[in-house]
Amino acid sequence: MREVTPVDQGSLPALIEALLLVSSDAVSLRELAAAAGVEEAAAHDALEWLASSYADANRGIQLREVAGGWRLFTHPAFHDQIEAYVRSWDKRKLSQAALETLAVIAYHQPVSREGVRAVRGVNSDGVISSLREKGLVREVGKDARQAVLFGTTTKFLESFGLRTVQDLPPLEDFAPDEESRAFIRERLSGRAMESTLEETVSDLDEEQELMGAYNEEDDARADGGA
Repeated sequence: MREVTPVDQGSLPALIEALLLVSSDAVSLRELAAAAGVEEAAAHDALEWLASSYADANRGIQLREVAGGWRLFTHPAFHDQIEAYVRSWDKRKLSQAALETLAVIAYHQPVSREGVRAVRGVNSDGVISSLREKGLVREVGKDARQAVLFGTTTKFLESFGLRTVQDLPPLEDFAPDEESRAFIRERLSGRAMESTLEETVSDLDEEQELMGAYNEEDDARADGGA
């Protein structure tokens, strides 16, 4: 680690603030002091000054000591507005395909890629990868065929304001009519998914048999030519 140039006492609170702004987790006093190139006592005084100044000015952020370190938080008085804003922002980033795929995984987890395809009717590998990158979906295990199974994450719950996946509203509530509700029930049923998976496995087996037959013909031609 390269040597840190110490800052003067007047600039120390601003430097500490900048360091905390780029940190996603709580930062210990020792780390902050080392990053600022000052003694821990000086860093602690700067932290206390920052915390007091935020509180006295009734700012939208607060500085608190948590989990063995210091971290900036949004003001709890604005929790409801911030939650609504963040939730709407997260949803705007998702395409229609991503929302559909996320809904399938959320309501039928744990589910494999083929399981998602069974419900959506199209290949969703790219969409699943995107959802994983956004931290909304994660691998949770493998099924009997060793296919990777996916489920939702804590970030998914936070983004949609849920305590657990049990708090998800019935998906049928979003259907405009009984025909749509019946379709949703059928597509999300275990029987429908199992049937589609069996069809997929059957198709793969048939494809492998055809490839085997083609290879045998090629071998026979090669032997005849020899």
